[in-house]
Amino acid sequence: MSVTGILGKKIGMTQVFDDRGDVHPVTVLKVGPCVITQLKTVQKDGYDAAQIGLVEFVKASKINKAMTGHFAKSNVPPVREIREVQLESVTGEEGDQSAKAGDRITVEIFNDTKFVDVIGNSKGRGFAGVIRRHGFGGGPKSHGHMFQVQGSIGASSFPSRVFPGQRMPGHMGTDQVTVRNLRIRGIDVEDNLLLVDGAVPGARDGYVLVSKAKAPPRERRGFAGAATKDALKASKKAAPSKKK
Repeated sequence: MSVTGILGKKIGMTQVFDDRGDVHPVTVLKVGPCVITQLKTVQKDGYDAAQIGLVEFVKASKINKAMTGHFAKSNVPPVREIREVQLESVTGEEGDQSAKAGDRITVEIFNDTKFVDVIGNSKGRGFAGVIRRHGFGGGPKSHGHMFQVQGSIGASSFPSRVFPGQRMPGHMGTDQVTVRNLRIRGIDVEDNLLLVDGAVPGARDGYVLVSKAKAPPRERRGFAGAATKDALKASKKAAPSKKK
């Protein structure tokens, strides 16, 4: 059994070029090293999972006695962030390799992976109105009108109340967001860096959980996907030669 995910931080965004010279916007993630702090089993906990923690410097005074004993039980250093990830069965040449508490996890778990799922917390926007929070169109913008006002939210006779889930002003952001099937564009084993296509939720230095894609897309032929064939070369081969 081996873990399928790893904890890390969002560094920022940049761009890279592929072999054909096409530019791709990517997000740089510093993932790991992580350590397995606890293993959950079906017999004891009802499910199989691994509790992992991101190895960072944490003062001993910042850890309470309960968590200090929890880390000492597995003989691992104190960690700041803890998450649970799924386990997958891997059978290699040496037989079934089982993960155990105290094992170290690095970015190398994605060496044979093409797509990943990233979970992070979106940026906090504070108290926001309906136009920014829900994309309302607003009222008239002429003189004498209040543009960014929601308007009436209920009726007088029926239903004489506001339905649950009514879109109204309120706290916006800091929600857990999952972005699925991001293609891996590069892996730096020495610096524990992972480059993935597109944007990742959260601000810089925000914690993210990167795991292997649960439902990766199929490689398609044509004009989509990294395994596409060159359209110009294919058309030249298919076109019959004209002889005069």
